[in-house]
Amino acid sequence: MILTILTALASPAGAEIEDARDLMEAGEFEAAREALLPFARSGNADAEELIGVMYALGLGVEKDPERAFEWYLRASMKGHPGAQSGIGWYYELGIGMPAPDMVRAYMWYALSAIGGDPDAVDSLEEIQKRMSAEEIARAQVLIDDYRPWMYPFR
Repeated sequence: MILTILTALASPAGAEIEDARDLMEAGEFEAAREALLPFARSGNADAEELIGVMYALGLGVEKDPERAFEWYLRASMKGHPGAQSGIGWYYELGIGMPAPDMVRAYMWYALSAIGGDPDAVDSLEEIQKRMSAEEIARAQVLIDDYRPWMYPFR
């Protein structure tokens, strides 16, 4: 995972995405979004996740949980641990959904933890306290379905 991140950052796209991240940190959200969109539209998971953050928090765009979820989902399906934690949070709180879904929240937090997000481990511990053994077992079935596809060597 670390090698993948270092390789991505060493690429021209990685450098430009880091520049966009710097723009976000400087509060220049519209410029950051414009810089990220071409990469996100071409499937770059880092750019997709950052645009998801912008919609989730209303940074330079109108806050839009549905759009945030969709950008996070795109990045999550490519194995982006930060986006996977974001998806887990949406399921845990039921944001934009009829109700919270602890099974899917647990699944996404677990995948994020497998991908290396240390905060996901804490989220797993907290959500597990509110789940039944049956719900955790159902989540584990889903994790076992996704893990070999997203993280074939873990």
